[in-house]
Amino acid sequence: MTERMQSMEDMERLRSDFLGMVTHELKTPLAAIKGSAATALGSPRPLDYEEIRELFQIIDEQSDRLRDLTDNLLDISRIEAGSLSVKPEPLDLRPVIEEAQSIMIRSGRSQRIEVEMPAEMPAVNADKRRLVQVLTNLLTNAAKFSSAATPIKIGVEHDALLATVRVQDEGQGIASDKLPLLFQKFSQVHDSGKTRATGTGLGLAICKGIVEAHGGRIWAESDGEGKGATFSFTLPLAAEAAATPAKAATPTMTAGVRRSERPRVLAVDDELPVLRYLQHSLNEAGYQCVVTSDPSQVTKFVELEQPDLILLDLRLPGVSGFDLLARIREFSAAPVIFLTASDSSEDTVRALKLGADDYVTKPFAPSELLARIEAALRRRSLPGVGESRPPFKVKDLEINFAERRVILEGKEISLSATEYKLLYELATHSGLVMTFDQILQRVWGAEYAGETELVRSFIRNLRRKLNDDAKQPRYIFTERQIGYRMVKE
Repeated sequence: MTERMQSMEDMERLRSDFLGMVTHELKTPLAAIKGSAATALGSPRPLDYEEIRELFQIIDEQSDRLRDLTDNLLDISRIEAGSLSVKPEPLDLRPVIEEAQSIMIRSGRSQRIEVEMPAEMPAVNADKRRLVQVLTNLLTNAAKFSSAATPIKIGVEHDALLATVRVQDEGQGIASDKLPLLFQKFSQVHDSGKTRATGTGLGLAICKGIVEAHGGRIWAESDGEGKGATFSFTLPLAAEAAATPAKAATPTMTAGVRRSERPRVLAVDDELPVLRYLQHSLNEAGYQCVVTSDPSQVTKFVELEQPDLILLDLRLPGVSGFDLLARIREFSAAPVIFLTASDSSEDTVRALKLGADDYVTKPFAPSELLARIEAALRRRSLPGVGESRPPFKVKDLEINFAERRVILEGKEISLSATEYKLLYELATHSGLVMTFDQILQRVWGAEYAGETELVRSFIRNLRRKLNDDAKQPRYIFTERQIGYRMVKE
């Protein structure tokens, strides 16, 4: 049996299972509503107040259940069409978490919820209603699969660009082979002989769609069955200054990219409707959008137009987006975001290894794309602590943090945004060993935990650009099975 046929059979099985679940989820509240109404209308004796109240309470609760089901079905269809609507605005996370907690209490869940958040937590850029929906779903899942005697913990942290929210329980846990299935629609990872999970299997898929529409990521971690689970997601921080994306991205870029009051974006796709959509959306958002459907013209466009950011399709006529990225990286450090229909984790990791800054799967909501573009430009332009930090100098290498320039033997070298961020972390921790996990957390984010080959790939690229021999290193030293350290000034 071919892989395609197997995939079609799997999809047909999932569709059949889904129809069965939806039928069950629809019929159960309908039966309760019909039964309550029939009891009230057909009773041979007058019902007293308490009996009538109980029947109406059942009707009210089951109507809410039907409404939630139809809302979920509408949301998943919008997510698949790339039309899920979010309206991000600067938002304090505290009242959002409190509202999600209140919904949990009103639903009858008795678990204790513990919240840990920095006292000076900056605002995030998010749609409050949708964010409450995500948190309520994660808290409900945590309560469903854990004992009422154990607490659910909500942790919040942030770096210069993103806030990370974690929902942790001490419940059933998740087998490692089931983790990749969690955010697929219709999946029921706890459906076994021991436990029959209820619901349509849409909740986590909707959470994923909402988080990604904000420009964030969502993932799950568990040490195995019986050991609890942690669900984490990221959200972009609200920009302190700048009312528009164009203004938010105006600080100095790295070598090879010019300054511009309206950042210029080059979009490459062989589908003309996609290009028209991108051009309209980006121009409306305050960017200058240059488009092309001819991959042979891309390197010329990059050289002549000097875009501040490149949107690149993965499947192009006559050439792979991976190959095109490799050519671009030979002379341009502009951020590259892949826009592709492929949701393969292997393609995602390969793109990042080759120097891509982000990876967005089609279809996508306009708000997600704009959030990811803004985040990529902010990562390049964010001075952070570098403005007040003196230059790093060792042998023939100098890193000017204030200007974000890297100079080797008197000549400036061009690094991608991710390469610079990796070098920045190593240089600012010079003399100390940075583990693979520390590097992944600081440079890529916690969702890439365990991707040690990603770090190795970027270190190889850095060494090549720094003329640094791994066997006789001058700048970056390998600590076998641990990580890397940079020679101290």
